[in-house]
Amino acid sequence: MGVYEDVAIADMKFDGELYTYLCPCGDLFEISLEELHDGEDIAHCPSCTLKVRVLFDAKDLPALPEEALPQ
Repeated sequence: MGVYEDVAIADMKFDGELYTYLCPCGDLFEISLEELHDGEDIAHCPSCTLKVRVLFDAKDLPALPEEALPQ
């Protein structure tokens, strides 16, 4: 199954670790800052099968918190 929608990262909410976007099922699509830094661009909804592609430029991402950096 393809992605439900392409979503600009600017349209997502960010809580310091997780980007979220409202899913039609009522839950939230989720993708972590760490996943984005790893090159992942698909956010999944934990309550249904839908997923969205996150449109972003890696150079514009916030820095990872120190505890998330590899040792």
